[in-house]
Order: sequence, then C-alpha cells, then structure tokens
Amino acid sequence: MVRYDLRHLHEDFLARMDELLDQQVKPGEVAIFLFEIISNGKVHFESVQESADLIKKRGDELLNSLKFNEVDWTIVVRKQH
Repeated sequence: MVRYDLRHLHEDFLARMDELLDQQVKPGEVAIFLFEIISNGKVHFESVQESADLIKKRGDELLNSLKFNEVDWTIVVRKQH
C-alpha cells in the first residue's frame, strides 16, 4: 500500500494522480490519495466526482472515498492492470 499527498496541487491533482497510477503503482497494489476539496474558501465536491470518474475510466477499482477533514478528501484505489 502506498500513500500520495496531492493537497499541494490544489484543484490540479487529477493529472498527477493519473501519472502516479501509471508510473508508480504496481498492478494489484492499493494506493491512497489525499487531495483538497476546498478552493478559494468554497467546497468543490466536483473534485471527488472527477477523481471517481478517472478511476473508472482507467479500469481501476475505487475501494473507498471519504472526507478526511474539513478541507481534504481521501480515495483508496486498487490498480487493476
């Protein structure tokens, strides 16, 4: 299991998550991604849906998606291939 903190990327985390899944996560391995859902003081749940859509499009398995605290979200993904 590997953990990636993408909070420093703010709303630009999706490309990096995709890159990490391609290059760093091994097939069958579980990865935890932490990212922000707050931008300019407003909650943007679109980021959560966009991350779930990316995982589905890739063919990977979304194991969990939950609010980590007031500003951050965590998703747990198993890379399929």
